[in-house]
Amino acid sequence: MNVIEVDNLTKKFGNFTAVDHISFSVSKGEIFGFLGANGAGKTTAMRMLCGLSKPTSGKGTVAGYDIAREPEKIKSRIGYMSQKFSMYEDLKVWENIRLFAGIYGIPE
Repeated sequence: MNVIEVDNLTKKFGNFTAVDHISFSVSKGEIFGFLGANGAGKTTAMRMLCGLSKPTSGKGTVAGYDIAREPEKIKSRIGYMSQKFSMYEDLKVWENIRLFAGIYGIPE
């Protein structure tokens, strides 16, 4: 059983293509990783898989949920820590907490 399915996933920012038609699957229990240079699209691909960014085109599912149509269901079932996590220095601690809670749909 595949827990992640990706088919021709693409993300564009204007004319810039950050992720260009990637396809892969990850089976339950399989260890999988992204390798690539800075700017290769690894973080953008992860953000799409986590439901934090909608793809421009292509399809993807995580735990059986569509990344474009069901991001809240995905976010409630996964954990994600980016490489460079930091709080926004111009916000107070409680404002940072509220911001990140809002991203994940956690009620106040």
